[in-house]
Amino acid sequence: GNGAEAAHQTIAELPAPGFDLVIMNPPFTRNVTHEGEYAGTYAAAFAAFEATESDQKAMSKRLDEFRQGTCYHGSAGMASAFAALADRKLKPGGVLALVLPLSVSAGTSWEKFRQMLAGGYTDLEVLSIAANGRDMSFSSDTGMAECLVIARKLRDGETPAERSRFLSLRRRLAGLAHASEIEKSINAPTGLRGIEDGPYGGTPLTTGTETLGEVAAAAFPYPAGSTWNVVRLQDFAVAQTAHALADSRLWLPAFPQPYPLNMTTLQSMAGFGKYHLSIIGNPPQGCFTKTTPSPTATYHALWNHNAKRETRMICAPDSQLLARIGMESRVAEVWATASRPHLNVEFTYGSQALAVAFTERESIGGSVWPNVRFADQRFDYAFTIWGNSTLGLLSCWWHSSRQQSSKARMTISSIPFLSVLDFRTLTDDQLTTAQEIFEEFRDKELQPAYLADADPNRALLDRRVVCDLLGFDAAVYQGVRCLAEKWCAEPSVHGGKARPREARLVV
Repeated sequence: GNGAEAAHQTIAELPAPGFDLVIMNPPFTRNVTHEGEYAGTYAAAFAAFEATESDQKAMSKRLDEFRQGTCYHGSAGMASAFAALADRKLKPGGVLALVLPLSVSAGTSWEKFRQMLAGGYTDLEVLSIAANGRDMSFSSDTGMAECLVIARKLRDGETPAERSRFLSLRRRLAGLAHASEIEKSINAPTGLRGIEDGPYGGTPLTTGTETLGEVAAAAFPYPAGSTWNVVRLQDFAVAQTAHALADSRLWLPAFPQPYPLNMTTLQSMAGFGKYHLSIIGNPPQGCFTKTTPSPTATYHALWNHNAKRETRMICAPDSQLLARIGMESRVAEVWATASRPHLNVEFTYGSQALAVAFTERESIGGSVWPNVRFADQRFDYAFTIWGNSTLGLLSCWWHSSRQQSSKARMTISSIPFLSVLDFRTLTDDQLTTAQEIFEEFRDKELQPAYLADADPNRALLDRRVVCDLLGFDAAVYQGVRCLAEKWCAEPSVHGGKARPREARLVV
């Protein structure tokens, strides 16, 4: 009708920067996608409204021009393009408020966005929801965890505040009245506990007798490469223990002081496998083809997740790789990254048991089991038992993106920064003990990780790691088991999955 025609012909000029407030709930579509209605479309973000391929190409080209020097990243999707646009339109001193996928907190493709805020904004607040299903998002139809990011753009000559605030709600907002009560609780003149203050929990957000969630302060701005870990939490004490652990302090709930524990990043001790498309992608990128396993294979691979088979630390390769003709030198380069330990980078706590899998012979790891290769092979055993203990599970969870109900993701580019026990500081006797523990557990079944608190074999592994390998006493071991109970109660761990009736804390 005339209204549609008039709207079609309306052109609005939006000056940059010209806004005091920018509020957006942008689309999360990626311009290139292999899923859903627009799978295989040239430019999926521009394929709606019967746009022709030439229009799609023109708009995609304009997007590529726009992205230069901004926080936009194709793998982060169009939401990061809208975030870059919002930044361009916002005045100094203006406020930015965005609903974004929770992957913004840890995804490497969102790092430029996090650095944009760290370099040009202050008064950062990040709200997330510690729930599952539809209740973990602010939007009505995403089916994934989201967060609300609010920050103020720096004025000329202004320096950012040294602290940011992270708020985690127990449930989705029920409406304006509920939101108003949360706002009052957030701004109440009470002390705000920091994430580095020890495992005492965050500051409660309350209305009447109901606890709405918790809030805690954290350092801001963040250094390059860091993530926003303090999201989607029910019990901030778990996060405070995880933060302390990454800082080489074992600080357990109900313990007044931390214990020193030598921690480091995985990259300081290990090398890593190739990106999976560099292994089996189309030539010339990939040099192998993947096929069914064989006991006499030359190149073994641990490629797929099979939760029913992967219940013991030792896993058999599930595939073999065949060298492509003419790519023999590239094959040698890739095979040099083969290893026995493999890190689970798509860990579904509700069904999978292992953070680290061990193959008896060196194997190539696929997209979900990338290689971790140590120069000292004694570290293979230490890494495997550490990674599958409660402290290792906690470290993996803390470092991962928690966008789906009980699945934690790491990328091949983020695993070097995973915090682990520094195996270089272990004595020869301790490394021998680590191998002995590994041999003891090679045939023991482990239950899915969300039952780590109720699994007698996981409890025994904790005792062997905490007491026999690290030398702590029984009280510390019991503290770790209580930590396991807290961790398993996190919605991002159990994913809403019901616990077996007989499951209870094992100490």
